[in-house]
Amino acid sequence: MEVKTKSLLDNMIGVGDMVLLEPLSEDSFIENLRKRFDHNEIYTYIGSVVISMNPYKSMLIYSPEKVEEYRNRNFYELSPHIYALADEAYRSLRDQDKDQCILITGESGAGKTEASKLVMSYVAAVCGKGQEVNKVKEQLLQSNPVLEAFGNAKTVRNDNSSRFGKYMDIEFDFKGDPLGGVISNYLLEKSRVVKQPRGERNFHIFYQLLSGASDDTLKKLKLDRDFSKYNYLSLDSAVVNGLDDATSFRTVRNAMQIVGFMEDEVQSVLELVAAVLKLGNIEFKPESRCNGTDESRVKDKNDLKEMCELLGIEQSVLERAFSYRTVEAKLEKVSTTLNVAQAYYARDALAKNLYSRLFSWIVTRINESIKAQAKTRHKVMGVLDIYGFEIFDDNSFEQFIINYCNEKLQQIFIELTLREEQEEYIREDIEWTNIEYFNNAIICDLIENHQNGILAMLDEECLRPGTVTDETFLDKLNTVCAQHQHFESRLSKNSKFLTDHSLPHSCFRIQHYAGKVLYRVEGFVDKNNDLLYRDLSQAMYKANHSLIKHLFPEGNPAKVNLKRPPTAGFQFKASVGTLMRNLQTKNPNYIRCIKPNDKKAPHIFTESLVCHQVRYLGLMENVRVRRAGYAFRQAYEPCLERYKMLCKRTWPHWRGPAREGVEMLMADLQVPAEEFSYGRSKIFIRNPRTLFFLEERRRQCLQDLATLIQKIYRGWKCRTHFLLLKKSQIVVAAWYRRYAQEKKYQKIKRATTVVQSYTRGWQARKLLRELKHQKRCKEAVTTIAAYWHGTQARMELRRLKQEVLNKHAVTVIWAYWQGTKARRELRQLKEAARNKHAVSVIWAGWQGTKARRELRRLKEEARRKNAVAVIWAYWKGLKVRREYRKFFRANAGKKIYNFTIQRIMQKYFLGLKSTLPSMSPIDKNWPVRPYIFLDGVHTELRRIFHLWRCKKYRSRFTEDKKAVYEEKLEASELFKDKKALYPSSVSQPFKGDYLEISKNPKYQKLNSSVDEKVLLADVVNKINRANGKGATRILLLTKKNVVLADQKTGQVKASVALPDLTSVSVSTQNDGFFALRLKEGSASAVKGDFLLSSEHLIETITKLHHIGSAASDGEQLNVDIADEFLVQFKQDKVCVKFIQGAPKNGNGASCKRKNNRLLEVSVPASA
Repeated sequence: MEVKTKSLLDNMIGVGDMVLLEPLSEDSFIENLRKRFDHNEIYTYIGSVVISMNPYKSMLIYSPEKVEEYRNRNFYELSPHIYALADEAYRSLRDQDKDQCILITGESGAGKTEASKLVMSYVAAVCGKGQEVNKVKEQLLQSNPVLEAFGNAKTVRNDNSSRFGKYMDIEFDFKGDPLGGVISNYLLEKSRVVKQPRGERNFHIFYQLLSGASDDTLKKLKLDRDFSKYNYLSLDSAVVNGLDDATSFRTVRNAMQIVGFMEDEVQSVLELVAAVLKLGNIEFKPESRCNGTDESRVKDKNDLKEMCELLGIEQSVLERAFSYRTVEAKLEKVSTTLNVAQAYYARDALAKNLYSRLFSWIVTRINESIKAQAKTRHKVMGVLDIYGFEIFDDNSFEQFIINYCNEKLQQIFIELTLREEQEEYIREDIEWTNIEYFNNAIICDLIENHQNGILAMLDEECLRPGTVTDETFLDKLNTVCAQHQHFESRLSKNSKFLTDHSLPHSCFRIQHYAGKVLYRVEGFVDKNNDLLYRDLSQAMYKANHSLIKHLFPEGNPAKVNLKRPPTAGFQFKASVGTLMRNLQTKNPNYIRCIKPNDKKAPHIFTESLVCHQVRYLGLMENVRVRRAGYAFRQAYEPCLERYKMLCKRTWPHWRGPAREGVEMLMADLQVPAEEFSYGRSKIFIRNPRTLFFLEERRRQCLQDLATLIQKIYRGWKCRTHFLLLKKSQIVVAAWYRRYAQEKKYQKIKRATTVVQSYTRGWQARKLLRELKHQKRCKEAVTTIAAYWHGTQARMELRRLKQEVLNKHAVTVIWAYWQGTKARRELRQLKEAARNKHAVSVIWAGWQGTKARRELRRLKEEARRKNAVAVIWAYWKGLKVRREYRKFFRANAGKKIYNFTIQRIMQKYFLGLKSTLPSMSPIDKNWPVRPYIFLDGVHTELRRIFHLWRCKKYRSRFTEDKKAVYEEKLEASELFKDKKALYPSSVSQPFKGDYLEISKNPKYQKLNSSVDEKVLLADVVNKINRANGKGATRILLLTKKNVVLADQKTGQVKASVALPDLTSVSVSTQNDGFFALRLKEGSASAVKGDFLLSSEHLIETITKLHHIGSAASDGEQLNVDIADEFLVQFKQDKVCVKFIQGAPKNGNGASCKRKNNRLLEVSVPASA
């Protein structure tokens, strides 16, 4: 669910737009700022102007989510924020093709620099994306840390105070994507280099260099980490809480690299910074000459010597420039000595000029890197971060020209604000009423008038022959400006200031638009002159340092100019004039920064300090200008959307045009007609009370609507809760019924089981009784039969006895007896036989049951553990042991083990013989090890076999083939795992002479011009230094030379002796570019190094490395592999940089000249 951010009028803390403040007074203005500041609302509007209060703490209002929240939103749609102004300016530039400028003003510590960073970061976040666009954005953003390091310092008011004015023009294309930028700097406070007020520091770069540079770097720069060893560094504020100078130095180095500084340029800049520190340690001692004049000499020459070594200047030349001054007038030269005071003045002047010119060079160098390359017309957004109005206890020349600049900005602010108001009234067809306001043009004229202006008189006084002092300048001001209503001086002819003791005799006072400022004239003339003795300029020009000659062009003896250089005031006046003309062509946007307290602490609001800033920023004047016509204006659509609930006919949906809806709304609310006017697209409300009346009605209506919504919501919530309970009850009942039925089923199941068990028991017992009855019946029949047979036998026996008695009874009885006896014995024998047979059957049955049980168990084991084979082996082993048991005694196990091992080894070697891999040394196949205990033997046999087949393979090599493989091995050592092109070259043979130069008649002339045997002949592309395009050449390599010849004519273009070759540079990527680095001063290095491209790069560099090392008496030829390296083209060093990119005109790499110091090679990404 999207959360709608509160608008300008929703839940206001105080008033979000000062135009709506009622009643309007200075006290209510300050109280509104205080109220919003206490609630962490640091931004407030005055119409389209943003007031920014420095919170002195981190706030969570600058997140990426906040950027998206303000993106493409109306200016007044959301609560006040600096992002709203940045978005309005960017959309006007992108959609309406209007050039924009953002003017950020305020005193030191008010947050101007942070405000400019926020504007730039917002624009960078909302504009387009892409590799080139992101690179431009990164360079624009990273220019800030560099300029802050060299142009910012810690002051009593601000730990990161900008001590220069900066105006950046950011250039955009028609889509709104940044193309580049141009930075202009104004009036660097170079006096800070040699002297800082108590509690303040020198520029950040000095402390960052000493804290963050490595020990090796400091050793090269001849510096020590101890701040106390340098006179130009104040010690009472050397360490600042919250500033990590070491980390900042690493950030600055990284930012300089991103912006485009070469490594040697960074080193040169650091050398000049170190030279400034060394310059401050040079001290002088007085000496008297024989003619009575005073002169000065350097006390300790060690610092002077180290400084001269850093800059490449002869020590005697610079020492003389500190002791003598040469004055030229037409054909005459006069050399005068300098006393100690003049020598110190010359030293400090040189330090200030050296640092100031270095800063200007850095700005110019940044502009070279970030300027737009395209020549088409660009859209421009300017960001001005410049010093605010300054009123100190002691105001000098710097405060005078700073306040002059702010007067000009106030003048253009009033003019552009009124013009913007008038244009909007005309555009909306609203009657324009003339607005009265204070025009500060009279103050600007007092300062900048070409004849009677203060700056013109100061220049005239500086150029006047004779004795010129600050007092003579003040006398001239008193004479010329005495009657001016905004100029006050105690020595002027105006009698009303003669007794004004608040106005000292050596001062004058100007009534600026922000209040009266007292200026002390001491130092005006010297600071305006800003002289650097010509001897020092010429000494600097004689330096061998690569940067010094560019910084002091006037020191060239061949271009001596006797004309006096322009003064500081003249230069600043011209710069301000150019800036004003630039701002006049753009649509202005204003950010007024205010510092809430002097303690740099959060949650502290000093009313007197804020009131002072409100006055000199002219904020009350701004509010009055905005309120002179209509205090509030709003487009019809958002106005209707906001207030439509106040009228029944517009609520909840209005179907007609928005203007008619607003007219219906205002008529229904009975707002007086003189309180508002209808424009073409907006409604204009004259008095803030009318707006507050609408807001109050809206608030009451919203409360009623909220009550209605709550009622409906609560009803819906209760119905939903009831339906949920009802549904839950049904679900619970269903689940309970299921549970109860399950329990009932289980109970019935258990009862049925019990009944079944009882029934089965009863049936079993009944069957048992029947079986017992049948058995007893059978036994009874047998007993009865036995008794019956016994009775019959006895009756027969009695009958027979009777017969025997009668008929030889004895014989018969005997015969019967023998028969009975025989039958008994027969029955016994039969019974014994039956018993023996039963025992055998039972035993056989038992053995069968045991065997079947064992068989089932073995089968089960076989199924689980593949035990059939084990059972079979066991059975076979059992049979063997039974068979051979008679042949063995106690050592049978050892003999079986040895026999088994011998059989396994025999089987292993026979199997290995039939499965040996091929004789190719690169074949990595090897039979699988059959048994674990053969692991060591298996590995050793594999190693022995590999060595043997390698020896057999090498024995077939010829001498030429050995040389080829040696080159392949050397190529592997050079490029393996370092160059992406190397794997594809492994399978390609090294041919060497690809052109068959000795056989081809086309190259007969070229072959005859080369005296030695050609080891490599190939076609390469020579990269043009100017545009990065390639020209086809023939590359010949002999044992002593590298020859480049024209492919068409065969004419030799260049010949390089191999000893003159120092190194070869290639990239890590899949390209064929390489650079031949030549010794400086050699005959071959007149035009600089060679940048070539070859399709056989690996072979070419390998042969060159092999032959070059041999030609240099064993000294190895270096092969540097990196994606960025320097190439010397005549007098310039150019960086060759390799990047991943899409292929152009095929699949090969392409080279393009980006600027004077960068060749960019785009290499297609490898698959």
